[in-house]
Amino acid sequence: MSRDGAAGRFEAVAFDLLTALIDSWSLFARVTGSAEVGRAWRLGSLRRVTTQGDYRSYEDILLEAAAEAGVSRTKGDELLSRWGELRPWPEVPDVLQSLGGRRLAVVTNCSQRLAEIAAGVTGGRFEVVMSAERAGAYKIDPRAYRAALDALRLPPDRVLFVAGSAHDVPGASSVGMKIYWSNRQRLPVPPSSPAPLADEPDLRRLAEFV
Repeated sequence: MSRDGAAGRFEAVAFDLLTALIDSWSLFARVTGSAEVGRAWRLGSLRRVTTQGDYRSYEDILLEAAAEAGVSRTKGDELLSRWGELRPWPEVPDVLQSLGGRRLAVVTNCSQRLAEIAAGVTGGRFEVVMSAERAGAYKIDPRAYRAALDALRLPPDRVLFVAGSAHDVPGASSVGMKIYWSNRQRLPVPPSSPAPLADEPDLRRLAEFV
């Protein structure tokens, strides 16, 4: 949990959306009626998108991951219809408010429609909502992160990336961004990945690193 550089070194903060800001896992569990099945579905969708590269329909990928986890097509459609029931982690509204004066963005592995819905439930005001659809590629492809930097018109050393999942640590590092990892599951840093600027159990200390 080190610090690197003086306060105020970052002009913007870019967030992973569906794990760093939002507890998406709970919605999968509610739709399936099972934490175990919901987790398998969510993990399957993550595995598919993070190895996908070029964008193809996120909704199709979700349904494919559902079938792999033994979840019916009806439940897949239900998840999409209930996307607006996503909720942020408890500290998120206060953390976003504490970043007043910083430019905010999200970089997320979903369609633009679902990204806009999910960003809206956080209560944050994001200058850029960069979905995989908009970027043309899924994280951890460098194109996804670069698309957000291009939209912000900032170099990577002026943007702090807030990771929620382990794959975003090497992913955002690969384009030169420093990483605050909201590592709720206390996972190890992925092999061969640069160490994050901060490895924290949640977002509560984020403002200290901005």
